[in-house]
Amino acid sequence: MIMRKNNQNPTESQTPTEILKRAKKSSDFKILEKNVSGVRIFIFYFTTLIDHKTMEHVFLPYINECEKKTGQAFDINQFKNSLPLEDVIRSREAIEIEEKIHQGYILIKFENGLDDCLLVNVNNLSKGIRESNETENEFNVIGPKLGFVESLDTNILLLRTKIKSPLLTTEEFVLGTLSKTRVAIVYLDGITNEVHIETVKKRLSDIDFDIIWDTSALIQLIKENSYTPFPLYFSSERLDRVSYTLTSGQVVIFSDGSPYAVSGPTTIFDFFLSSEDYYYNWIIGSFFRFTRILAIIFSIFSSSIYVAVVTFHYEVVPPNLLGPLIESRANVPFPPLLEVLFLEMTIELLREAGARLPTKVGQTLGIVGGIVIGQAAVMAALTSNILLIIVALSALASFTTPTNVMSNTIRILRFPFVILSSLLGGLGIIIGFVVLLCHLFKLKSFDIPYMVPLHPFRRNSLADSIIRPPYNKLNKRPDYLRPKDKIKYTLKESNKKKDDINDE
Repeated sequence: MIMRKNNQNPTESQTPTEILKRAKKSSDFKILEKNVSGVRIFIFYFTTLIDHKTMEHVFLPYINECEKKTGQAFDINQFKNSLPLEDVIRSREAIEIEEKIHQGYILIKFENGLDDCLLVNVNNLSKGIRESNETENEFNVIGPKLGFVESLDTNILLLRTKIKSPLLTTEEFVLGTLSKTRVAIVYLDGITNEVHIETVKKRLSDIDFDIIWDTSALIQLIKENSYTPFPLYFSSERLDRVSYTLTSGQVVIFSDGSPYAVSGPTTIFDFFLSSEDYYYNWIIGSFFRFTRILAIIFSIFSSSIYVAVVTFHYEVVPPNLLGPLIESRANVPFPPLLEVLFLEMTIELLREAGARLPTKVGQTLGIVGGIVIGQAAVMAALTSNILLIIVALSALASFTTPTNVMSNTIRILRFPFVILSSLLGGLGIIIGFVVLLCHLFKLKSFDIPYMVPLHPFRRNSLADSIIRPPYNKLNKRPDYLRPKDKIKYTLKESNKKKDDINDE
């Protein structure tokens, strides 16, 4: 375990007595006094952090039994070894004492002049943790529904039940000078490239922050480029998706108190893949994936193309469509830019309001609000009915993204393209697209190019990007991850087993 220390922590210059004096200011800090073999002992603990069943049925009964025993000389080592609990620490360090009592340990001090104290672990790991671990934000029609919860130990347990391999390795850090949050990295020893592992360790060790709220905060602290709207690491609450990234050779980061796991290095294509693609036949899975990518392209460029055509390029509109288009905009007093921005902001307001309200109210607001506002906007001649259809389809297309973080990025990208198209028409869209590509080509995820396998081009890694190939083509790990073991399974062995079954 690697632990970061705060150089400004006043605990470093304090004694255990001063630490206890500060802790006594809290109403949930309790003190018990007992007598063991003629020696008075003082028991300190936070009632809100301990497991009361362990305290009442294991620890206190043992102390009460020790009070009845007389005539024996007190020996701290014998007392420590005879405690019916596993995690017992002997310490006199002020820093360790303060950290442990805030983690649910009991502190035992002795009155016989001994400076050493005992720290007994009776914390309640399950308190405040939800029992249901079904995925809430990453839905699949078919496939498992298991997801992670806010407990780090539970998440590691779920992962070990899924990947029953001795190669599965975990390393733990403690981050946050105030929160002391447990953070774990998980990888497959002998498969994951050691360069990626060391990169993750170094970046986590360099973090100097007060509170780690969630893995989303970790992503922002370790990412290479803070001035990009694109997510550089994949965040998921699905057990099957994280298991797949591990077996591919990526490193996974867990944080205590967060139900999301972060994996990397990732490419832009990882955010358009759904675990559901692998549960369908490869032809159906490829169709869904390709449709998803086309929908995302439509979502980014549809509104800007409308503005460019209506403002500069009427000649590209077919004659049969030109009449209805002119008629729909005949009474609209605003230029196409304001018309599009009005509808786009209306969609964003409805989406944000629906997300913040309770589920039933949010669904009603999204459906009724969209219909009422859209119909009223067309009747009031604030917008054309053709644009209303385009913006609605664009909003629907953005929801096809499997991950919420990339969906937010796509929502933001629409606005600069709309503004550029209103200024320069089709040329503005082309300029924006070139700038976007140049930005994507510069991005890296744990020093791996973000646009690989397109740039730099990796032909062997194209197999599982735009289409989902059959399983007999998925026996190799991606080359750009530089795994130590490139083969997932041997096709000859798999075919041999099938032949043996057929012979029987």
